[in-house]
Amino acid sequence: ISLALFFLVLLHGSVAQFGHGPLQPQQQQQQQQRFRRQSECQVESLSALEPNRRYESEAGVTEHWDQNNEQLECAGVAATRHTIAPRGLLLPSFDNAPRLVYVAQGRGITGAIIPGCPESFQSFQQSEQREQGQSPRQRQRDQHQKIQHFRQGDIIAIPAGVAHWTYNDGESPVVLVSVLDTSNYANQLDQNHRRFRLAGSEQQQSRQSYQQQQTREQGPSDNIFNGFNVETLAEAFGVSRETARKLQSQDDNRGSIVRVENGLQVVRPLRREEDEEQEQFRLNGLEEIQCSSKLTYNIADPTRADVYNPQAGRITSLNSQKLPILNVLQLSAERGVLYRNALLAPQWNVNAHSLVYATRGNGRVQIVGEQGRPVFDGELREGQLVVVPQSFAVVKKAGNEGFEYVAFKTNDNAMNSPLVGKTSVIRAMPEDVLINSYRISREEARRLKYNREEIAVFAPRFSSQQRAAA
Repeated sequence: ISLALFFLVLLHGSVAQFGHGPLQPQQQQQQQQRFRRQSECQVESLSALEPNRRYESEAGVTEHWDQNNEQLECAGVAATRHTIAPRGLLLPSFDNAPRLVYVAQGRGITGAIIPGCPESFQSFQQSEQREQGQSPRQRQRDQHQKIQHFRQGDIIAIPAGVAHWTYNDGESPVVLVSVLDTSNYANQLDQNHRRFRLAGSEQQQSRQSYQQQQTREQGPSDNIFNGFNVETLAEAFGVSRETARKLQSQDDNRGSIVRVENGLQVVRPLRREEDEEQEQFRLNGLEEIQCSSKLTYNIADPTRADVYNPQAGRITSLNSQKLPILNVLQLSAERGVLYRNALLAPQWNVNAHSLVYATRGNGRVQIVGEQGRPVFDGELREGQLVVVPQSFAVVKKAGNEGFEYVAFKTNDNAMNSPLVGKTSVIRAMPEDVLINSYRISREEARRLKYNREEIAVFAPRFSSQQRAAA
């Protein structure tokens, strides 16, 4: 009985860490951290943000948004953008907070090394002639943990403390936009983003930050092996001192994104085989939860849209019901495609902050705070982001070229409450409540409730002058 109880406790702990099990104590801690942070925030004005620190590497560029910006501090998040050239390898690293990555452009492969999981991708010599006289270790070519393909529109989920790397195997640059939840319960040191490199270093920034002297975020730094004694590394790995020195990357000036001259040669299934495997994705107990977790989900695929209006656009939401690993990260995402002059209904985030990043075109975004005052009313262009605090009302209207965005949300099942439309709070109220609330006629109340039959995404409507001109 004692042994059975031990395994039951072990299973429960593993499930809680990697899968769908309840995380109530940690979630409560995370909420308390957010509440403390939010109580110190006075959100009176928001702005569209661009990266303010840039680091160039041999095969790409890394850009950071200012973590000391009040908007990001209040939301408890950090944001980064990587641009990886063809045959570029983003070197292995890990973070102190969970990371959600959106593939804004390109395709490639990525690996996340989860502690305790087996090296399930293996390659062996096939020739019996070559195998003669060789030990099993010599016959074995390579083995490593699972590799996953990604393409434009994918969300990639990476838990805190999990080492990961990324390679661009396409013919165009890969652009990755990442948001890290520094207020997450997994980050137990402080509220700052810390990236720990396992190889390479981050080079000097190519242009100075206006807050360079005041920022708390990491500046140029080396990988963690550089802090160890060479003799200790050589002994620990059982390698020569020269090899140990190479681990430290002291004479390596390529940065954190390096070029692989002849292409990366790794054991991996064909893209078609992986797609078929993901289509057959099923929960499979502890093994599925921990070691075979699906880490990617494409939210740019039109067939996966949750809301679709042929005249206006579509919205695709991603939560822990669709991608279970998000239950661990306590993050979710939303992808919006608005056609020319289309409108995303005014709404508020019920249980999450939202970081809206523009991926194409431009749109006018209005955000209103608790005192009925606008805290942001301006254009959001491709490459910019804006923070929408929890409970603040927001409306998005596409420009003449349309507007596409991805929103990162600080809850694994983030909810919106629309103000207008078929599923809105106004539609759900009795007519008499509206009549007395706004001092309007019954006819006006009915128009408020029923004039818009769409859900969330609205086609543009012309004024009488525009109709006459048309």
